[in-house]
Amino acid sequence: MSAGADQIATPPEASAAAGVADDSPDADADAVVAGADQVLPPPPVLPWGDRPKRIKKGRDGVTSKTLRAEGLSAAAPDATGSLVPRARYGPKGRSGGRAGVIRTERTDAVPPKPLGVKAAANDVSYLYNVGSQAADTSGLFANVTIGKPDLDKTDYHSLAEVALQSADGKQIVEIGWTVDRLVNGDDDPHLFVFHWVNGEPTCYNKCGFVQVSPTVKPGATLTYGITKKFGIQYFKDAWWVAYDTEWIGYFPETNWTERGVEFNRSGYLQVFGEVAASREQPCGTAMGNGTGPEKDTSARFSSVGFVDGPAVDLYMRSFPTGLRVGEDVIPFYKVKPILDESVEPAVPSKRSFRYGGPAKPGTFCKDKP
Repeated sequence: MSAGADQIATPPEASAAAGVADDSPDADADAVVAGADQVLPPPPVLPWGDRPKRIKKGRDGVTSKTLRAEGLSAAAPDATGSLVPRARYGPKGRSGGRAGVIRTERTDAVPPKPLGVKAAANDVSYLYNVGSQAADTSGLFANVTIGKPDLDKTDYHSLAEVALQSADGKQIVEIGWTVDRLVNGDDDPHLFVFHWVNGEPTCYNKCGFVQVSPTVKPGATLTYGITKKFGIQYFKDAWWVAYDTEWIGYFPETNWTERGVEFNRSGYLQVFGEVAASREQPCGTAMGNGTGPEKDTSARFSSVGFVDGPAVDLYMRSFPTGLRVGEDVIPFYKVKPILDESVEPAVPSKRSFRYGGPAKPGTFCKDKP
């Protein structure tokens, strides 16, 4: 493939400087978490073709601000030193495919109650900026801007992810970053993994997940303001997930076969931003990095690629589209393809787009106490 504007590894934001952590090729690529039994060997290369090497890791328990300042990629969310993922429960949307879109749902989970603010009702409304394609592949990857969007005190999360689904949309593997106080306990972006079986959600970060990385686990605090690679690939009886320069772990195919489902190829693939709000109109929560896609500094999904699949040709959209006021529709969050300058004249890319936008309390929150 010829290099084009949609293949730029990082947007014009702060790029990570060389860190102090070891980034040499990982001689312990097959190393696993102590105590794990019969852990599968990882693929020899990452979905985008690079050989795995250790992530540039920060000190356990540091904030995303510190990671950004030190030019590092991730850090354990606490100082325990444990590499065992912890199960976390919270709302999770689903943005499409034959199984349909989850627009609203009821949940027993309630965001942490801030001082002096009444706890939110247990209704969740989901908003999405999406690029998707029906395709038969063995994997998906993308460059994803990691942001630190504002999250309203009564909302659940703002996230970005890559997701690989079965043709019927009921079997799904996901990896991405999320700002979610209910799941992570703070306002920093954190790595997450998630999967669905027969259309049923499981939990964040554990629930059938096998940890392999000796460096970082799901739930890790991530840097922000830069772009990192996220990917999913099927390899020898498992769906593997990768972040930055390393395989994190995998979901064994037995998660599905034990339920009578064969799931070893994709039928539908997506990259998307998602906001889980406590009301139909988002109030005070941003998506992406909080900058609208009209600006080149907006969050983006770029250089989306498939493993053993067709050419990428994403269908890009937002839904719901926005708030109708008379004849006008005020968008909640927007999507804009990035121009592919590898051809003349430049045309909208099929592989890359900017998305998201700021919190807009003045527009959508007039009736909020």
